[in-house]
Amino acid sequence: MLGHVLRLGVKNLMLHKLRSFLTVLGLLFGVASVISMLAVGEGASHEALEQIKAMGPTNVMVRTQRPPDPTDMSKVTRRRAFAYGLKYADADRIRATFPNAAHVVSVRETSKLLRHGARLMNSIVVGTQPEYRDVMNLSLAEGRWLSAIDVGRAENSAVLGAQAATTLFPLGNPLGESVQCGDTRFSVVGVLEPMGREASPGGMPMDQCVFVPITSSQNRFGDESRKVSQGSEERTRIELSEIKLKLETTEEVLPAARLLGSMLEIGQRQQDDVRLIVPLELLRQKEATARIFNIVLGSIAVISLLVGGIGIMNVMLATVTERTREIGIRRALGAKRRDIVRQFLVETAVLSGCGGLLGVACGLGVPRMITLFSSNLTIVQVHHVAIAFSISVAVGIAFGLYPAWRAARMDPVEALRHE
Repeated sequence: MLGHVLRLGVKNLMLHKLRSFLTVLGLLFGVASVISMLAVGEGASHEALEQIKAMGPTNVMVRTQRPPDPTDMSKVTRRRAFAYGLKYADADRIRATFPNAAHVVSVRETSKLLRHGARLMNSIVVGTQPEYRDVMNLSLAEGRWLSAIDVGRAENSAVLGAQAATTLFPLGNPLGESVQCGDTRFSVVGVLEPMGREASPGGMPMDQCVFVPITSSQNRFGDESRKVSQGSEERTRIELSEIKLKLETTEEVLPAARLLGSMLEIGQRQQDDVRLIVPLELLRQKEATARIFNIVLGSIAVISLLVGGIGIMNVMLATVTERTREIGIRRALGAKRRDIVRQFLVETAVLSGCGGLLGVACGLGVPRMITLFSSNLTIVQVHHVAIAFSISVAVGIAFGLYPAWRAARMDPVEALRHE
């Protein structure tokens, strides 16, 4: 019985191929837009969350930031360097305050021109300690990481980021070779796996950085930097760019962050030159933002499905009017109201089902094209596809109920008289 009703429904729809196709097209675009927009949103959220997760949910960082310039900057630059930011003593205080922390790592970042032969690139030389690798979850492609001996002896050892290695050594193996960092030569002892993450918020991607012992960075480059532009000279003194505190559990993060903020007087310092970064808080905020973003995108896309449903209702109402005499004949031959309702609901289900399936196919293809041509990550979730298809079928049937009910309520005698 159902098979007969289905065949009859498809036959009736094929009598008006263009109208049926245009109706299906409305749902196709609706389903495709739901899947595509959610895939774009999911991809953007995933990349942002991965960058924050890479900073470590059990990490707390305090970072040097440049404060507003003093009122009389000329006196500062003539007599002494403009000093601000974290000190070596701050790192010692943090180690003493958190004796049970997994790691406390000091970081110095210095902008330098790297050279190997005729190849040049601007980079950030990250002076740090052996524990930095564990704190930032770095993986080596080849060679080794910096050791305690390198730090103790202030060795000129360097580990290259993946892109730095490719740029400076496009054809050869960099291990054992030397890289000129400013006026100092460093021997390459390791190369990192590609990561695409940032060395610090707003900093250069890690793949372009060079990592050296913090003692070597201090001894070779010093704490003062000098910048000359348009005949003026600016001298600044920064001891540490960042201090990373890695804790054992996420439960310790927020209390430790509050203690660090109080200890370093963040927000109350004479110079606003240090800020606190808590990846766990950033992660929670970003997750909440991602959920809201997906809800907004999904709501906008669902509206297009509702428009497609209105299209189905419009077409089915027109179909009911056109088939009034047919409905009267069927009722006269003994068809019940539920048979008429079933017939029209089958037709709306066929329209919405076909539109949903074609929309799913299109919705799976569009995100791939976006990724291919724009390099933006898109992620299609299975439940998003299922929800979009289910909504399309539900919307189609819901908007087909009224036309079916209207057809079933017709008076058979009046329907037979209709021309």
